[in-house]
Amino acid sequence: MAEGETNTGGERRGPAVPLPAAEAPFDAIGLARHLLRSIRSGALATLDPEDGTPFVSLVTIATDVDGTPLMLLSRLSAHTRNLLADPRASLLFSAGGKGDPLAHPRLTVTGRVTQTAEPRARARFVARHPKSKLYADFPDFGFFALEPGAGHLNGGFAKAAVLRADELRLDLAGAEGLVAGEAGAVEHMNADHADALALYAVASGAEPGPWRLTGLDPEGMDLLAADRTSRVLYPEPVREMGALRKVLVTMATEARRGEAKAE
Repeated sequence: MAEGETNTGGERRGPAVPLPAAEAPFDAIGLARHLLRSIRSGALATLDPEDGTPFVSLVTIATDVDGTPLMLLSRLSAHTRNLLADPRASLLFSAGGKGDPLAHPRLTVTGRVTQTAEPRARARFVARHPKSKLYADFPDFGFFALEPGAGHLNGGFAKAAVLRADELRLDLAGAEGLVAGEAGAVEHMNADHADALALYAVASGAEPGPWRLTGLDPEGMDLLAADRTSRVLYPEPVREMGALRKVLVTMATEARRGEAKAE
């Protein structure tokens, strides 16, 4: 029900107040993290340092292992100049789709943007946006991370929730080995197990590929096929490489069984 509408008893009601994610009657945290991981572009809102006027622009987005949004920005752009003067910003992740745009889920993440020289940020961004490799090392470009302060999720009609920073990002404590081994695992899967990646994607509801792995984290995998993405969750979180290998083998076996039954 929208603001100002009446309920069945004829009483007017005001705007709905979003619930904390943990109290929402749907998986708000899961949906928010899915939007973070699966959407490759969004609206970046910054503040003009002259008079504080909001300035919104379209940017491409990737995520770090913990889900922190990453951007590759030119220092010649207005939004970058704004951020260097005032790091406060927000990013809108919108799933989009057919029909009413407001019927589809979207997530706004607010926080502060800082530049990062972390090699992993470059690797994960370029993997998510392969064409960016052409200009990623130009002197006027740099990688920036939005450190989340909070999130506002609208999951569609009558689905709204607010999220804390720790609900948006993954806790990587105990997953140091997985983070350190991510690049090697991604390279190995793409080189030797493209068939398994295709199985994971299709089993998660995606169309056939060819699919490539762009990143791994304790909750799942990020896959890319041209301009399409697929977020594949593990049956249960993993924290080290040995557990990851076992989970991936199990997932591939189950996907092949499901494929055989469908034939």
